[in-house]
Amino acid sequence: MFLRGLILYQNINNMKQYKYFSIITGIFAACLVISNILDSKFFQIGNTVFPAGIILFPIVYVFGDVFTEVYGYSQSRKAIWTGFFALLILVISLEIARRLPAASFWQNQAAFDSILGKVPRIVLASIVAYFAGEFINSFTLAKLKVKQNGKAVAIRFVASTITGQAVDTLTFIIIAFAGTMAVNEMVQIFLSAWLFKVAWEVIALPISIPLVAWLKKVENEDYYDKETNFSPFKLS
Repeated sequence: MFLRGLILYQNINNMKQYKYFSIITGIFAACLVISNILDSKFFQIGNTVFPAGIILFPIVYVFGDVFTEVYGYSQSRKAIWTGFFALLILVISLEIARRLPAASFWQNQAAFDSILGKVPRIVLASIVAYFAGEFINSFTLAKLKVKQNGKAVAIRFVASTITGQAVDTLTFIIIAFAGTMAVNEMVQIFLSAWLFKVAWEVIALPISIPLVAWLKKVENEDYYDKETNFSPFKLS
């Protein structure tokens, strides 16, 4: 028993401690939660319609790229699960708040329900889409990094976003809006949102690539997923 405890203690002490992983994970989860609340609104530029969460959600994928590129798929998987539980707390908290009896002087219950009552379905759509899209994004990037021997960071950032965001956006729109929108409207939202997110990734490259280079230096880490178990459910 003592020997097992000693081995466990040594293993914990031998685990690499990162300076910025927890901070980035916190920002990642915050952006994910806020973008899901914003998705209850749509805005229009010209003839193109966007969910409002799109102004923030692409940051989630930029951080997803950073996690996998610097820390590896297994650490990215932990961040993805952290985001999942943040979303779960959001939807449970909103449902409790909606069902609590309103104060006699507060006249905004109908407005509260009208806007935030849509969030649970949106969050459900986001959770499924987020799981599928984020893991495909991280898997694609991890595999490309090994294949490219760490070169051409920009190419794998964009390629992983193209695949991950296509799955994420399509899944989200089908679950969140099927039956409430015409098919042509859903197709329009999908194309505009997907292209916007990919363009956002390209525009962010002058920031994300130096950020990755800096993190690799300060964290003394540049992980290659050569023997990684890519199951989404293996958290160790």
